[in-house]
Amino acid sequence: MISILIVSHSKALAEGAVEVAKQMADERLPIKAVGGLDDGSIGTDAVRIMEGLYSVYTEEGVLVFVDLGSSVLSTQMAMDLLGDEKMKSNIHIVNAPIVEGSIVAALQASIEDPIESIIEEAENAWKMNKL
Repeated sequence: MISILIVSHSKALAEGAVEVAKQMADERLPIKAVGGLDDGSIGTDAVRIMEGLYSVYTEEGVLVFVDLGSSVLSTQMAMDLLGDEKMKSNIHIVNAPIVEGSIVAALQASIEDPIESIIEEAENAWKMNKL
């Protein structure tokens, strides 16, 4: 099964997104939050993200949802720290809103859609009308 990692500058935001996605997804879906710094402040840490990637890694693929620009950079650094090209090739940073995109991805992963379809649907979450 595909897995999901949510990376945010805020621990509360990352955990909240995971909480909502878990309510809607198959309970077997590996999904984890990595947010904030060890001291509780706002920020991202490439080593913690790398540990998160290891904890949810599956050969079917890992989808990573990020909140702001430097979380992308930290995630890319974490992927470089893995040192395993095969592993890196199975990890995808998804260009989607962190909440809506991760929920769509969790639902699609639960019905075991192909990873390319899940990424496409999650990236279309930008178009979701709220009114």
